[in-house]
Amino acid sequence: MSELRALTGVRGLAAWLVVLYHLRGAIAGLPPAAERVLAKGYLAVDFFFLLSGVVIWLSWGERLHGGGGVATAMRFWQKRVARVWPLHLAMLGVAMTLALLYALTGRSDAAFRLQDLPAHLLLMQNWGLADPLRWNYPAWSISCELAAYLLFPLLAAAVDWRARASGTLVALIVLALGILYAAMAGVASLGHDIPRFGVVRCLCEFAAGTSVAALYLRRPPVIVPVAAAAALLVAWGGGAPEPLVVPAGFAALLLVAALTAGRRRNPLEWRWVHYLGEISYATYLSHYILWKLFQLVFVRVPGPVGPMLVASYLLLVLAASAFLYRYVERPAQRVLNRAGPRRTLAPAE
Repeated sequence: MSELRALTGVRGLAAWLVVLYHLRGAIAGLPPAAERVLAKGYLAVDFFFLLSGVVIWLSWGERLHGGGGVATAMRFWQKRVARVWPLHLAMLGVAMTLALLYALTGRSDAAFRLQDLPAHLLLMQNWGLADPLRWNYPAWSISCELAAYLLFPLLAAAVDWRARASGTLVALIVLALGILYAAMAGVASLGHDIPRFGVVRCLCEFAAGTSVAALYLRRPPVIVPVAAAAALLVAWGGGAPEPLVVPAGFAALLLVAALTAGRRRNPLEWRWVHYLGEISYATYLSHYILWKLFQLVFVRVPGPVGPMLVASYLLLVLAASAFLYRYVERPAQRVLNRAGPRRTLAPAE
């Protein structure tokens, strides 16, 4: 299926929300209202999990259900590994270099624990095998995504969403997100206890995203998900539990974005927004380690930094994202995707 540019654009904006979330405590003079907004930036990861379910189902769901068997599943896994692992390995290499630099200068960082490194190298750190919040912190969510990728061919082969009524699809979204809410019973924040809840958070939201994709193909009136998203936002503002209403609200917003893709003057499809989406994986994986390096070089005294340093860091992240996308991420994908049988099965995404 051809790209839905609006979904690529919104992914880029979500990635920058994560950047600002991690940076917020270091911004001198940040207004309290802005800090409260940025403090919810961790929710962009839940948006990513849902978005991933949408895009993966649109690209691969029909093929995996259509009798491709093990060969198609193997090709799917190959392309997903080619998509996520090389850049992860590159950034982990930067983190290892930084850890060595610390060691040579008599310093240390608790993030760089050697006993956690093997699981991080294999992207299995959030599977109960290591502390997932060490080394390159944001990669914990990619570890969870890898678990979803491993299970997705089983889901796609077992269930044909095309044969389900729209009401059933909505019920399945509610069921998947209801399981997440039950698993996190009594927890106020979706970002709570990532080592414990990270994988279930990803799997439930990813599964809900596949049903959102199937709903999109029915082309429902856009006013329906708009109304649902508005109602859920009001409920959240009124005190409804975040793990209950926020993923559902994101599901509705994703459906709106998909249904409005291709419309004239859609800001999510502006060229620069779309480009931010294209380089968003590099933005997401690089920004945390880049901040450590930036602090090491430019921030002499621990504490909040001024607007010039903040702007310089953000420009560094943007430039690094463009560089990594062009010279690391895409070339590595091409090399790994050429391995094995020469078959064109689906878009790289």
